[in-house]
Amino acid sequence: MSQTPADAPFLPLPIAVATVSDSRTVDNDTSGTYLREQLTAAGHRLADQAICRDDPYQLRALFSRWIADPEVQVVISTGGTGITGRDSTPEAIAPLFDKTIDGFGELFRQISFQEIGASTVQSRAVAGIANGTLIFCLPGSTGACRTAWEQILQPQLDSRTRPCNFAQLIARFSER
Repeated sequence: MSQTPADAPFLPLPIAVATVSDSRTVDNDTSGTYLREQLTAAGHRLADQAICRDDPYQLRALFSRWIADPEVQVVISTGGTGITGRDSTPEAIAPLFDKTIDGFGELFRQISFQEIGASTVQSRAVAGIANGTLIFCLPGSTGACRTAWEQILQPQLDSRTRPCNFAQLIARFSER
């Protein structure tokens, strides 16, 4: 695999953010706000942002719209990844994946263990690729979003990260 030179330019990505919640609003959505602020501060473009009820069919409809939109290359969601009866994000979204990124959830839980201990086993954070679109489903807490963004997503969505990153590979996700 050829590597991009160390002085490669930053490639801004269009990213959509979904907050999965039955109770969050624009006024109290701290996790969605955090993700929006961080991705734009990093130089990416907010392609869209939505708050969606924790309902599998509404989630699939929203994500499917973004997956089909060539102007959205990354989707990051927050919420619905726990183990309560209403938490349905992994079940709703994973069937849309063409490929899963198992290492994302594994790494997220490993990093989270250092912060919250054994409580991390309650996280069902998942990631995958659907129609060439990267999808990351994070827990709903702002702390969990901070952990995922700072430790995994920010470096992996930066085309300058070495030795490799997701940003470099996006154009190749739809290869046949």
